[in-house]
Amino acid sequence: MLDHMGKVLTKEQIAAAAARRQVAGHLQAIEGNPPTKEQTEMFEMFEREGWSHERRLAYIKARAKAAAAVHAAE
Repeated sequence: MLDHMGKVLTKEQIAAAAARRQVAGHLQAIEGNPPTKEQTEMFEMFEREGWSHERRLAYIKARAKAAAAVHAAE
């Protein structure tokens, strides 16, 4: 799949990302900080839509920046 940043992800790369996400979720749960439903849904969307790692990172950074701006305004 081709994303807006021009990266092509293979089905194998998407499957590997999904497997890493599942392992990370289990590790977070063991540490007492399981991923939220929103976080899980976000990463499932990335996988479903074949987003590149660069696009994922840009999206997460933009969300974090927006959240920080809301907290700073309070």
